[in-house]
Amino acid sequence: MNYVLALFLASFVFVFLKAFQQRSVAFDHYKWIMPTSFAMAATEVYVIAAIVTTGYSVWAVAGMGLGGGLGCLLSMYIHRKFLGRTHG
Repeated sequence: MNYVLALFLASFVFVFLKAFQQRSVAFDHYKWIMPTSFAMAATEVYVIAAIVTTGYSVWAVAGMGLGGGLGCLLSMYIHRKFLGRTHG
């Protein structure tokens, strides 16, 4: 069951970064694009390797779905709070 927690956290971070990247592109925050891309690559490789190692399970899907949803919500909040909606 530890792998479910690990996938939850990895999915949380990965989707957090994906949402942050999307908002950075949409609002022209150029300086955040490259660091976010490398962090996304690292977490995506971890998620893929973890799935290959553990295999498919309903618990993994549930953990990743919950982690991804919460990561996205937090990313949208943080991006808006600290970087705003302004371009540049």
